[in-house]
Amino acid sequence: MFATGIENSYPTIEWEGKNLRRDEMEECGHYKRWKDDFGLLQELGIEHLRYGPPLYRAHLGPGRYDWSFADETFHALKQAGIVPIADLCHFGVPDWVGGFDNPEWPELFAEYARAFAQRFTWVKFYTPVNEIFIAAEFSGLLGWWNQRAKGDRSFVEALKILCKANILAMHAILSVRPDAIFIQSESSEYFHADEPSCAAQADFLNQRRYLSLDLTYGYPIDMMMYEYMTDNGMSRQELHWFRDHHVKARCVMGNDYYVTNEHLVKADGSIEPSGEVFGYYVITHQYFARYRLPVMHTETNTRDADQAEQWLKKEWANMHRLQQDGVPIIGFTWYSLTDQIDWDSALCQKRNNVNECGLFDLDRKIRKVGEAYKGLISRWADILPTESRSVRADY
Repeated sequence: MFATGIENSYPTIEWEGKNLRRDEMEECGHYKRWKDDFGLLQELGIEHLRYGPPLYRAHLGPGRYDWSFADETFHALKQAGIVPIADLCHFGVPDWVGGFDNPEWPELFAEYARAFAQRFTWVKFYTPVNEIFIAAEFSGLLGWWNQRAKGDRSFVEALKILCKANILAMHAILSVRPDAIFIQSESSEYFHADEPSCAAQADFLNQRRYLSLDLTYGYPIDMMMYEYMTDNGMSRQELHWFRDHHVKARCVMGNDYYVTNEHLVKADGSIEPSGEVFGYYVITHQYFARYRLPVMHTETNTRDADQAEQWLKKEWANMHRLQQDGVPIIGFTWYSLTDQIDWDSALCQKRNNVNECGLFDLDRKIRKVGEAYKGLISRWADILPTESRSVRADY
């Protein structure tokens, strides 16, 4: 599955004393140019698209939905033969919900997911909640987005609500589309110890990075994380709920990797970027060893347009090597189709900085990495499936 995505983050931030919605589809021009954007997919030979309607615009209240934009766009995708991976919640919720600390939201979101599946019965692939770990960290730990809470207790609260919403949405979709497949796009992280004195903290963080997928897939929580979760408000009954309600058998593990995904833990407890040390191969292999699920590389890019072509080649080589070494890889994604706005500040600063990370710029002119991705697809699309079958037979 060669894919890209329409960047559709929509968290709220505090800006100049006001609550501000950062809607990337608005800021990057997709609402006005979606027909052009879908045409660009066909120009590149891309047949799979991570895409979804903005939740805050579509979910108007309990049992109330506005499908007007989704009706137009998903109909156009179907007519064009483009397979959507439906992205139902991407870093934000409607104003009437509040934030990811609302305990009533999981059931409300499941109703929304069911209504979406009933309306678009032909859609098979879903990402119910995008990058749960990042959504919980930025909204509940660092105080950047949505409820803008800080601390471990609010992080755990956001995490369990996001994971519960994700699982309930899967069940709701399966009640309509029993053969649905869930591609859980999640940030794959690693924390390096700068010196021996901070090894224990790095180990803690390297266990905590798994929590969103541990809960989603019903993976047994180890003692360190059990104590962390229960010390910060999660009950044994809630942990048992995740163990008993996962639908891991319907899941593909989507791993996202950027140069910002690896971190250096300092002796004073601070964390700073480490740059790429291990890379996608090593870190994804760690996640695969834990969950043993099919894998899709669901996001990557670099904001340096001059280095993007080389980054694409490197990420593709990492993914291909994983497949040759027995990891069942099913897809690759350059994210996103066009450049983005203000992701250099994680959307926290309203500066209108253009991040040159797209296959196309915001004028919809193809970048060098777009040409490179087009060539990669044309060369590998008919070869890799045959090769991967051969590799699986060898194992």
